[in-house]
Amino acid sequence: MFQIRHAEERGHGNHGWLESYHSFSFADYHDPNHMGFGPLRVINEDRVQPGEGFGTHGHRDMEIISYVLEGALAHKDSLGNGSSIRPGDVQRLSAGTGITHSEFNGSAEERVHFLQIWILPERGGLTPDYAERTFPEAEKMDRLRLVASRDGRDDALVIHQDVDLYVTRLNAGSVVEHATRADRKIWVQVARGSLEVNDQPLEAGDGMSIVEEEEVVLRGIDSAEALLFDMG
Repeated sequence: MFQIRHAEERGHGNHGWLESYHSFSFADYHDPNHMGFGPLRVINEDRVQPGEGFGTHGHRDMEIISYVLEGALAHKDSLGNGSSIRPGDVQRLSAGTGITHSEFNGSAEERVHFLQIWILPERGGLTPDYAERTFPEAEKMDRLRLVASRDGRDDALVIHQDVDLYVTRLNAGSVVEHATRADRKIWVQVARGSLEVNDQPLEAGDGMSIVEEEEVVLRGIDSAEALLFDMG
C-alpha cells in the first residue's frame, strides 16, 4: 500500500530570508492528517537567502539530520562544534537532554537549499552529540548509499532509532531495488528530478509512504536524487 504526498500539498512558509516547505506539520503549519510517519517527524525543504540563517536556538530529544542540496550551511553548537556542510555532506545532531545551535548561510550571493529532517529518538535523555560525514557522489550513483542507521554499518552516521536512511542519485532509466519487510515502514522523498517508485511517478518535493511491501523499486525518469527511509 502507498500514499503520495505531492509537493504542492505541503505546508509553506515564506519569511523573506527563509522559504520552507513542510511535508509534515511544523511550526504554524498544522495538518492532523500529516503529523509524521512512524518515527519520522519532520521533513522541511528549506531555502535560506545569502547572509541569513537560523539564530541560536535549542532542541531536546530529537535526531536532526541536515542534507544540503545547494550552497554551504555553517553550523555552530553548544558542544563546541563548528563546520560548514555542503552537497555530499550529511549532518546529524542528537539533541538528547538539550543542545543549542545555529545554522547560517555565509555566502554573499548563493542561497542554501537543504532538507531538514527530524526523527524521534528511541528514548529520551540521551547525551547530546554531533557528527557529520561526506559521501562521495560515486557511492550514490545508481545505487542506494546508506548514510545513517542505528548501528552505523557501512560507515554510516549513527542515529538513535530503528531507521536506515539511504540516498541515491539516479540517471534516466536507471533502476535500484530495495528489499525490506512487510512490517517495516518506507518513506521516499524526492529531492531533485523525477522518478518512479513502485511504478508511481514522483517529482521533486513529492514524498511517498509505503507499508506492507517487501520490495521498493526506484527508476529514474530523468536525472533524480532521492532519500529512502526504512523504519521499524
